[in-house]
Amino acid sequence: MTNLKFVTSDHVTLTYSDAGSGRPVLLLNGIGSYREIWQPTAQFLLAEGYRVICLDARNQGASQRTIKGRRISRHAVDVAELIGQLGLTDVIGIGNSMGASTLFAYVSLFGTKPFSAIIDIDQSPKMIRDETWPYGFKDLSWANFPDYLKLPFGSATATPVDSAVRQSVQEARAAHPYEVSENEPCLVDHAFQDWRDIILKLDVPLLVVAGAQSPYFDSAFAAATAKLAPKGQSAVIKNAGHIVMTEQPALFNDLIKKWLKTV
Repeated sequence: MTNLKFVTSDHVTLTYSDAGSGRPVLLLNGIGSYREIWQPTAQFLLAEGYRVICLDARNQGASQRTIKGRRISRHAVDVAELIGQLGLTDVIGIGNSMGASTLFAYVSLFGTKPFSAIIDIDQSPKMIRDETWPYGFKDLSWANFPDYLKLPFGSATATPVDSAVRQSVQEARAAHPYEVSENEPCLVDHAFQDWRDIILKLDVPLLVVAGAQSPYFDSAFAAATAKLAPKGQSAVIKNAGHIVMTEQPALFNDLIKKWLKTV
């Protein structure tokens, strides 16, 4: 992936890639992740004639490390500023994990324009489980928040990813190490949020995709979340963990190909 740079309004340099010339798709990955994890998705979308933009969030990937803006709302502002700089319209937003939360945060701040569709990959809209929502992150509850987040998460995947993708991610990680402790405020802020009220009024189509073997979320969250949305649909992909699009790229790509024809 090519490394392009832009500077945010709070003077943080972020890295993104931009390829293709069709309808734009914005790919946002999870906390601590790297743009390279999207290779199978990006290659498929480019072959289908889409323009593919992928952003490394502040404090991760090849983007600048900073104490500024370690919260989901600022991540959403970063997305808004990138969209504005590139002049994007009719955008399909696809977010894995925290990337999906960033899209919901964007809608909470700015509304859905210029997005025309959103795909949530294995991210429950509420990570703290309670009597109103049983589909939280592992065993995270109000009783153990936020200390529970300091425990090791374990592997995010249930199925090995392609060796070429794994190598690309490892090389990116070696070049730009991710410091968990330095970005902990962002994780706490991410886990604290509840996006159900945003989804209830979402006026663009929403597809919620869960991994059947996700180590982080009960896959039943996908159907429950889709039911909240006026234009929601859901799917569960077998033999996939949290990184659904990279663990089962053929199944995921076939799913979104069919769905995107309808939005």
